[in-house]
Amino acid sequence: MQRKQNFTVSVAPMMDWTDRHCRWFHRRLSKRALLYTEMVTANAVVHGDRDYLIGFNPEEHPVALQIGGSEADKLALASKIGEDFGYDEININIGCPSDRVQSGRFGACLMAEPDLVAACFSAMAEAVTIPVTVKCRLGIDDQNLDETLPEFIEKVSAAGCTHFIIHARKAWLKGLSPKENRDVPPLDYALVHKIKAQYPNLEIVLNGGLKTLEEARAASSGLNGVMFGRAAYQDPWILTDVDEVFYAGDVSSLTREEIVQDVILYAESMQDTDRSTKAIIRHIMGLYMGQPGARLWRRTLSENLAAQMRPSDVIRSGLDALQKFRAAA
Repeated sequence: MQRKQNFTVSVAPMMDWTDRHCRWFHRRLSKRALLYTEMVTANAVVHGDRDYLIGFNPEEHPVALQIGGSEADKLALASKIGEDFGYDEININIGCPSDRVQSGRFGACLMAEPDLVAACFSAMAEAVTIPVTVKCRLGIDDQNLDETLPEFIEKVSAAGCTHFIIHARKAWLKGLSPKENRDVPPLDYALVHKIKAQYPNLEIVLNGGLKTLEEARAASSGLNGVMFGRAAYQDPWILTDVDEVFYAGDVSSLTREEIVQDVILYAESMQDTDRSTKAIIRHIMGLYMGQPGARLWRRTLSENLAAQMRPSDVIRSGLDALQKFRAAA
């Protein structure tokens, strides 16, 4: 299947999940998928340990930095810092519903302040030469989405934004937890398509609830991309078909065992200098989802991680257990 014009497949920015170890792993599965960092606040980028917060492996390209905030000057400076670090795109988070984010006046609560978002976007875009994009929700709380979402898109696009990633759910800031906000508000793909019809010159990417590549292809017909969230994290093997299905690329010939061997080498290269290397283990828990021995794989990794083994040895133990299981079957 030929790649659609201006069509992007990406893995969503997910707090505590899409760190640099996760992104390195996902890049082994797809050469073309666009990867996103976890959200980092503009204040942290400007004042924090930048190498720790936004450092990344060159193998992750194409990779985007997602920033949260509502102060235009800090967002602009953080965007420039991200560009200087080598990111391919800067994205502003207008979708996170957590209490912490609301108290900082950024994330989904900014759906109610399109003028502010437009001003922030304009400052960010002027500070960098790479693309700046917006990831948002359909709206929040009791907003009338048929009125407020077009208003939001209209004002932010007037500031120059041409690329919106829309999580096709409302965010209920009152009454639902961040976890509940990922599932409870109903999906409304039709409204995303309505926005695309109303603004055909904008690039509109669909996010929310997509579980398979087939479902994503069907749901995104006429749009400019799809963004996978939990599906790509919990069953990362689906990424091995992205290049072929969406980009007319080569069929992946990698085996899961080859990927595991690569991850072992990666862990060995990192674990003596980076204590966070053990995070790679939770990122690969779903590698064998749906395969014989998947439960044994997860259990072995979990038990040996708890036993404080070196990350490379934990992963090697999982592969050894799986190979013995298959030999005995």
